Amino acid sequence: MKISELLDPAAIVAELNGTGKKEVLAELTDALLKADSSLVRDDVLKVLMERERLGSTGIGDGVAIPHGKLKDIDRLLISFGLSRQGVDFDSMDSKPAHLFFLLVAPEESVGVHLKTLARISKLLKSTAVRERLQSAVDSAEIHRIISEEEEQL
Repeated sequence: MKISELLDPAAIVAELNGTGKKEVLAELTDALLKADSSLVRDDVLKVLMERERLGSTGIGDGVAIPHGKLKDIDRLLISFGLSRQGVDFDSMDSKPAHLFFLLVAPEESVGVHLKTLARISKLLKSTAVRERLQSAVDSAEIHRIISEEEEQL
């Protein structure tokens, strides 16, 4: 399954306003709620913060992939956010994160969740892709870049 197929354009935030981890997670969760209004905001935030306590999902190179699992969903859901100023996300390389993919998966899923995390990591491994995403002006352009770059994977 392609990221661009899982990522509803309504769940893309082209300009994150948050300056801290909790604020960004809240914005990304609110974006996810636009794609699936059946989610319970507090449940999503709780799962994400619990995962962050285990270790930061800031993987470095300006990228963070916060994720968690929920009981009451039947499919993987993704939101994306771009922070132009960068956010301290306790990343492995101690640099601010600019590109955020948030994933929530059904509690019992393993394969799809891990494959999607790997696919996002592979997509964002390229400096050129990260630069294209960081220079995008709106959510439509972000979605188009992800779709185009995924074709190259």
